[in-house]
Amino acid sequence: MITLTRRVAALCVVATALTACATVQPARQPPRPAPSATPAAPSTPTLAPGPAGLTPVFDHGPRTGGRTVALTFDADMTADQGPRAAAGERFDHPELITALRALEVPATVFMTGRWAEEYPDQARSIGRDPLFEVANHSYSHHAFTGDCYSLPTVTADRMRADVERAYAVFRKVGVRDPMPYFRFPGGCYDHRALKALVPAGVTAVQWDVVGGDAFATDADAVARQVLQGVRPGSVVVLHCTRSAAPATERAVRAIVPELRRQGYRFVKVSELIGAAGGRG
Repeated sequence: MITLTRRVAALCVVATALTACATVQPARQPPRPAPSATPAAPSTPTLAPGPAGLTPVFDHGPRTGGRTVALTFDADMTADQGPRAAAGERFDHPELITALRALEVPATVFMTGRWAEEYPDQARSIGRDPLFEVANHSYSHHAFTGDCYSLPTVTADRMRADVERAYAVFRKVGVRDPMPYFRFPGGCYDHRALKALVPAGVTAVQWDVVGGDAFATDADAVARQVLQGVRPGSVVVLHCTRSAAPATERAVRAIVPELRRQGYRFVKVSELIGAAGGRG
């Protein structure tokens, strides 16, 4: 009888312990950082914050380790250009995208939210093509500093919202996995702009080779300027807007085979950032 009683008591103790284990709360996790406008996938290379914790800025990849070059294309359309588009002006450039696909050239397209709104089917097609990656060029294409090519300006308290609005448009039109990279309209930025975008969690991407295709009509001149400027790790800035950069598609058809003849390999910006010691 005593033995039976001890067994019952032991079973009760075990049952109590199991019940207690079932109700134990998990250890408190450290608070997560505020989510970015488009959270980076685990494998997406980004740069660590810059000095004083500011938004990091990327200009080019490593100069050693192989001949790689990233062609980037700004799909520009400002927030107030809707009437011009309605009147027939074309801010897209489907022939350029077709050429890149035919040449099998990976590229990064920095797209404004307003452009994606105007051309949702093209934005979705580019965003779902593994040959390309879509990055953020703001919603409005308004400048983030004063005196930037006569562009209207965004106030400091609206900068992050302008970037996040572009990401919202990308999601709405079906762009898959837009990159956590941002290009300032006109390439203009200052300390205030870098500070304002810290909560957005983006890496600012500039360039070291200016294609000179904006408003250019001489494709050969554009090609020469790019070919003369490219070095290993270069980021080339060109445009994906038919009305403002009509020579770009013809220039690309000359640039690509010549750089390949020189031993260059075309990559997306994400690969250059990863090679530069970016973190995933």
